[in-house]
Amino acid sequence: MKSKPKVVVTRRLPQEVETRMADLFETVLRPDDRPMSQSELAAAISDCDVFVPTVTDRIDATVIANASPRLRLIANFGAGTDHIDVASAHGRGITVSNTPGVLTEDTADLAMALILAVPRRLVEGDRRLRAGEFKGWGPTHMLGHRVRGGKLGIIGMGRIGQALARRAHAFGLDIHYHNRRRIPKGIEATLGATWHADLDAMLGDVNFVSIHCPATPDTHHLINAERLSKMRPDSYIVNTARGEIIDEAALAAAIRNQTISGAGLDVYEREPEPHPDLLDLPNVILAPHIGSATHESRREMGELVLINIRAMMDHHACPNRVLPPGASFQVAS
Repeated sequence: MKSKPKVVVTRRLPQEVETRMADLFETVLRPDDRPMSQSELAAAISDCDVFVPTVTDRIDATVIANASPRLRLIANFGAGTDHIDVASAHGRGITVSNTPGVLTEDTADLAMALILAVPRRLVEGDRRLRAGEFKGWGPTHMLGHRVRGGKLGIIGMGRIGQALARRAHAFGLDIHYHNRRRIPKGIEATLGATWHADLDAMLGDVNFVSIHCPATPDTHHLINAERLSKMRPDSYIVNTARGEIIDEAALAAAIRNQTISGAGLDVYEREPEPHPDLLDLPNVILAPHIGSATHESRREMGELVLINIRAMMDHHACPNRVLPPGASFQVAS
C-alpha cells in the first residue's frame, strides 16, 4: 500500500475529524450530507484502500462485490455493524472495524431522559403550552406516572444497558434485565440488578422497558403484539438501539388501545420515517436518532476511526475489529 492510503468517506463528519483525515490520508470527503444510493456506494468502494461508512449506508454483499482489490478496511463510523455484511467482507479478506464504547454514556443519557420525559408527559405538555392550551394549574391537569419506586426492565445488558442501570438506580428505579447470558454476579450486585431468563415474565413485571440489544435475525420484532400484550397498562417502552427490534405497527396499536401507556423512540424500523400511526399519539416521544449526537461523542468516534486506519497502515490488528458470527481471531505465529 502507498504511504497515504486513499480513504473514502460516505457522509459529512465533524469538521475536526475531516481535517485530521485530510492531513493524514488521501481523503475523499462528501461535498454534502446526502446519503449515498446503493449504486453510489458501489462506485465509491471501487477505488479506495479504506472505506468509511455510517449507519445510514447499507454495505451489502453486492456493494462489497464491487470493492477495489486494494480495499483492506471498512472502518465504520458507529458502533453497530448490522448494516454491513461482515461475513462477505471477511470472506474477501477485508477487515471491518467499528467505534464502540465512546457513545455509551451519551446514549444512556438519552435513554434515561426518555424514561423521565415520557411518563411525565413533558413533550406533550410543551406542545400543548405552545398551542395555547395551558389555562393554568389544576389538580388533575396533565397527570402522569411517578418514576421513582418503579421497576426498569433492560433488554440487553451490555455497555449501554449497564450505563443506563447506573443512572436509573440513582433515580430510585429497581433494576431488572434480560440478556442472552447472565452478567457476572459482582456486576449484578453493584448495579442492584435482577436477571430474568424469561423475557416474557420480565415484561409483565416492570413499569419501564428499555431496549439495548443488537439488531440480529433473532431480535427482529423481538417486541411484537404478543409481547406488548404481556406488559402492564401503566408501563412504557424506550428504544435507543435499533428500530427493527420493535414492530412499530403493533406498538402504535398497543398504545392506542391503552395496552401500554406510551413510548420514547430514537430509532425506527424504516428510518428515517417512523410508522405513520405513531405520529398522532401524544404519549409517544419521537427523537431523530440522536443517541450519540454530542460534539464529544462524534469527535471520539472519529478518533477511533483514525486509530483503526493507522493500525491497518502499520500492519497491526485493528483494535476495534468486528468478526462475523462463528469466526475467530487468528494470531500470527
